[in-house]
Amino acid sequence: MEINDMLAPPPVELPADPAATLDPAAPATALAHPDSPLVWATRAERAIESASSDDEKLVAYAYARTGYHRSLDRLRANKWKGWGPVPWSHEPNQGVLRAIAALARAAQLIGETDEYDRCRQMLSDADPDSVGRLLDN
Repeated sequence: MEINDMLAPPPVELPADPAATLDPAAPATALAHPDSPLVWATRAERAIESASSDDEKLVAYAYARTGYHRSLDRLRANKWKGWGPVPWSHEPNQGVLRAIAALARAAQLIGETDEYDRCRQMLSDADPDSVGRLLDN
């Protein structure tokens, strides 16, 4: 039985990410839209996948941390109060959720377990299904 929490805020449905119609991995897109969570999530994901040296792990973490903070900015600008659903099913939310997951994964790379756990919980609170989609694959 689903419980309806009448005090819970409505799900956040972000407007389209400014880089959504561009190549989010391109440096020109990052320079044109440094406020885009999608840009930083994409850069972080690529850096995480290829990181082998400590320097590369730190770069991946920096991209992910930037994406996380740009995501918080975007959420807050759209009436998110620090909690409540951010559904993956709404496509413009996906860059934000990917950025949070990227920070979790990058934190794991550098051995920052508390950060990983915090980001995993944040994803679970935003959209429980996103944990499996973004971290448990």
